[in-house]
Amino acid sequence: MQNTYTDLVHQTFDFPQKDFNVENGYLKFNGVDLKYLIEKYGTPLKISYLPKIGSQIKQAKTMFANAIKKHKYEGQYYYCYCTKSSHFSFVVEEALKHGIHLETSFAYDIEIINKLYERRKINKEIHIICNGYKQKSYTSRIAKLLNSGFKNVVPILDNKDELLAYKKSVKVPFKLGIRVAAEEEPTFPFYTSRLGIRAKDILEFYVDNIEGYEDKFQLKMLHIFLNKGIKDDIYYWSELNKVVNLYCQLKKICPELDSINIGGGFPIKHSLGFDYDYQFMINEIVGVIKAACKKAKVPMPNIFTEFGSYTVGESMAHIYSVIGEKVQNDRECWYMIDSSFITTLPDTWGIGEKFLMLPVNKWENPYQRVVLGGITCDSHDYYDSEEHINEVFLPKLNGESAEPLYVGFFHTGAYQDQISGYGGIKHCMIPSPKHVILEHDKNGKLIDWVYAKEQSAQSMLKLLGYIK
Repeated sequence: MQNTYTDLVHQTFDFPQKDFNVENGYLKFNGVDLKYLIEKYGTPLKISYLPKIGSQIKQAKTMFANAIKKHKYEGQYYYCYCTKSSHFSFVVEEALKHGIHLETSFAYDIEIINKLYERRKINKEIHIICNGYKQKSYTSRIAKLLNSGFKNVVPILDNKDELLAYKKSVKVPFKLGIRVAAEEEPTFPFYTSRLGIRAKDILEFYVDNIEGYEDKFQLKMLHIFLNKGIKDDIYYWSELNKVVNLYCQLKKICPELDSINIGGGFPIKHSLGFDYDYQFMINEIVGVIKAACKKAKVPMPNIFTEFGSYTVGESMAHIYSVIGEKVQNDRECWYMIDSSFITTLPDTWGIGEKFLMLPVNKWENPYQRVVLGGITCDSHDYYDSEEHINEVFLPKLNGESAEPLYVGFFHTGAYQDQISGYGGIKHCMIPSPKHVILEHDKNGKLIDWVYAKEQSAQSMLKLLGYIK
């Protein structure tokens, strides 16, 4: 049996794949020449491949269109991007090129909406779904949007008192949504989500606080989101059915209600062995909603989604160099990288997230089990297992070879900068790596440019007060 890294991958997975292949001994990501980027920019390196954002949006829209046609569904589908996954302008503006809508979660998101409008990236017809537990700074900004003519801003009530803020400050008729508090999985430390209003309270709340005020505000949307995402299991279908049945009950007394928002939750590829039937799940979701509405004899609602990770996650990669090998005992071989997992991929440390990890080079070398270590002094700064297996295997190093081993972590585009904080002070003062953007120019040619240089010592010292 052969024991090169190439052999390992081919024995374990169907490879090459649509977004990964090896040419001349080097890995390519969506056809991008990673060797060229490493030679040009060095490591550690973050890359954002913007065309992937559009392809993800197109895929979801096509699949929902297929399901609507299959079921002869009578409602419309609206794709919203969940901005908290990545707030960067190049991400949001790329997504907006593909006819999507937006979802916000905090007051400062509304400032992004204002800037997008100033730059003519959006108009006042766009749907803006406003989620989250809202302080006055958030509700007042929402009110300003509504008063300035944004017709499809929909504040999603997270608690009963929130409506009072809009009653006081919104001067025009507006739309409302209600978030239904989901029951959590049995493995959670609590039973009901802290977000939203309890399902059993919503009918009474509508009758007491919304019904009869249709000239001022109308309930248009029910919203649900499940922490575990959209999965084919009893828990997901049970929670979805609860919300659909609640919609049917409300629709009979609230004719203005016309939409269900199922939130986000589509998984992304974190292993070469990833297997998720998106079209099947979409077909089932549309079918479940239609069946319940037919049974209750109410019109089918519009369907909104708020895909964040699905939209942007697969567009980014982090690339590191292995700068040293440390054999600490007879079982553990450490490959030390030129950065830190805690500072650049905080989900690996905080929630044990597994990303799709592959070497960029040395595919024809023999492989061995290793543990990847970051260069901070924190004992938790390591990566030791992949999603499909409880271990990490990488090519052996070539001793005094001039070229180091390069390791890529792929599909890292959602939440990592938001959690670690972009710029600023990182653990052990490890700098944020250089960030390179890949996009097509007007002629369809792929171009690369530096969005942010590697963070300097001077910028950190200034933040810490050592430089005035």
